[in-house]
Amino acid sequence: MSDQARLSPGDRAPDFSLASDQGDEVNLYDLLQEGRKVIVYFYPAAMTPGCTKQACDFTDSLDALQGAGYTVVGISKDTTTKLAKFRERDGLTITLLADPELAVHRAYGAYGEKKLYGKVVEGVIRSTFVVDPDGTVELAQYNVKATGHVAKLRKDLGLPVAPA
Repeated sequence: MSDQARLSPGDRAPDFSLASDQGDEVNLYDLLQEGRKVIVYFYPAAMTPGCTKQACDFTDSLDALQGAGYTVVGISKDTTTKLAKFRERDGLTITLLADPELAVHRAYGAYGEKKLYGKVVEGVIRSTFVVDPDGTVELAQYNVKATGHVAKLRKDLGLPVAPA
């Protein structure tokens, strides 16, 4: 359906350096230096129902994911100001990153043609990636559902589905 490059397990994860809602610069390869795996997920827009559900699910699972050696970062095209409001409104504890130019979205194949209500449109493709400490994509999932995605991801990673 779309001709943008998609990542597959075994590919080198594109590095990025993006501003967080808390005012710091977050670099993928700096996170990997800590020897942890990084879950990078892309979502269309802060403070919308599906994206809120997904962000709250990641927040609810964060302790268990961190305990299993994962760092979680959520990336959207929103401004850092909007992301800060999103964090505050919903009590989010995950790292939220702003990619308003969509460069990182495109590097990961998380922006392009998709079907929306039966029509082909261009937009953010809700996607999740797990990156190994060596910078290799371990898992690449495109067109994920907002609801139930974190539980499915935990199952795919061999972790208990319910937060501990």
